[in-house]
Amino acid sequence: MKRIRIQVVIAFIFLLIIISNEMNAQTTMNNSQALNAKEQSIVTISALTATGDLEDLRKALNAGLDSGLTVNEIKEVLVQMYAYCGFPRSLNGINTFMSVLEDRKKRGITDVEGKTATPITEGDKYERGRKTLETLTGQPQSRPAKGFGEFSPAIDRFLKEHLFADIFDSDVLNYRQREIATISALAAMPGVEPQLESHLSIGMNTGLTEAQLRQVFDLIEKNISKEQAETARKALAKVTAARQKKQ
Repeated sequence: MKRIRIQVVIAFIFLLIIISNEMNAQTTMNNSQALNAKEQSIVTISALTATGDLEDLRKALNAGLDSGLTVNEIKEVLVQMYAYCGFPRSLNGINTFMSVLEDRKKRGITDVEGKTATPITEGDKYERGRKTLETLTGQPQSRPAKGFGEFSPAIDRFLKEHLFADIFDSDVLNYRQREIATISALAAMPGVEPQLESHLSIGMNTGLTEAQLRQVFDLIEKNISKEQAETARKALAKVTAARQKKQ
């Protein structure tokens, strides 16, 4: 009887070890799949800039600085927004950020300026943008782009030279962070589903997972609206299905 009890105790301890290891593994997996605090702040800053909610943007900018984003990283996000929601909202975001920094300075908070972009002076700017887009999409990019680029060469040039050369070539943020910002802005705005689907695929190419993108849309639901979040989730399901079919 004593021997049986010992065996039961050993089996119980062994079971506890297995459960503990599985829980630790699950926690590690969840942590690795979750957006970190800085990335979550990029989501809210981008979305609120895109929708023009300056009151909540002030809170998000403060939270972003507190999460570890540098002044220059946030500047890069706000500048990038001009390409997706226009100069007015980008400028409103920048002016709001200036006000936030001034207020924090008055309160004795010294924020980290962060690295500045490495100067890029070599090469044809259009060609650099075209190659950057090839890297992001994993697809050859014609010169000009078929369809809209042939119809309007000017917009094709602006897209390549300003967005994918001037902005995306800036190394203050990496491609993954820039796609988080882009996807968040597009998810927050109605009527841009084709562009959202395109950038969801690009975002996955930069390493974003389905779980992380769902977390982006949870933040969109919390900070923007449930309707916009649901639209984004449907777009993600469509993109995921299409990518799986290609595999």
